[in-house]
Amino acid sequence: MVQRYGALAPTEWGLRVSGVITELPEGERATALTFDACGGPGGNGYDADLIDFLRERKVPATLFLNARWIDANPDVFEHLASDGLFEIGNHGTVHRPLSVTGRSAYGIAGTGGVGEVYDEVVGNAHKLTGLLGHPPRFFRSGTAHYDDVAARVVADLGERVVGFSVNGDGGATLPASEVRQEVASAPPGAVVIGHMNRPGGGTAPGVAAAVPGLLAAGRRFVRLSDVM
Repeated sequence: MVQRYGALAPTEWGLRVSGVITELPEGERATALTFDACGGPGGNGYDADLIDFLRERKVPATLFLNARWIDANPDVFEHLASDGLFEIGNHGTVHRPLSVTGRSAYGIAGTGGVGEVYDEVVGNAHKLTGLLGHPPRFFRSGTAHYDDVAARVVADLGERVVGFSVNGDGGATLPASEVRQEVASAPPGAVVIGHMNRPGGGTAPGVAAAVPGLLAAGRRFVRLSDVM
């Protein structure tokens, strides 16, 4: 990977970069709810209220789990992984923005080269493969920031690179009323990002307030693998 990509200079950086999925395929009318568990300093908590609500309403979701969060929550991981309502995505080994030049996002230092991109992706991919019995299909970096070279590396490693089109909980900082507004306004085809590692925040009550109305209006929710 270093030989293949090490001499390439990135030309894009941010949340919307070539090769990063931010919406469902054209014409798809469903919505994908995705929730990150960042781990480490980003939080090893578990929002049981959020997951219980999704199970109660039979709403599928894609859960992007960081290696450190998995290590801190082995029993919870086992229950989530065995529940067909959810699919498990790769949220990196130590939750770093994915850059081949060390660019940072929200004060979090990015990977410093192709080798570090590889480690960030493959470290957790190996963990998930061992636990799940199959490799993860989707990857989201810490902060969901990428450069275009790093995104190409992930694709070459066999995982699809995911961003988002609707920021449902502002990085687990929004109150429930604003989470409800953001999620309820998500258009068909949206990929919504939220967080499942910050219990007691606005994510669970906001999602619980928004989703019933969408279901009543006929909105369908999908895991990413259901439509990709």
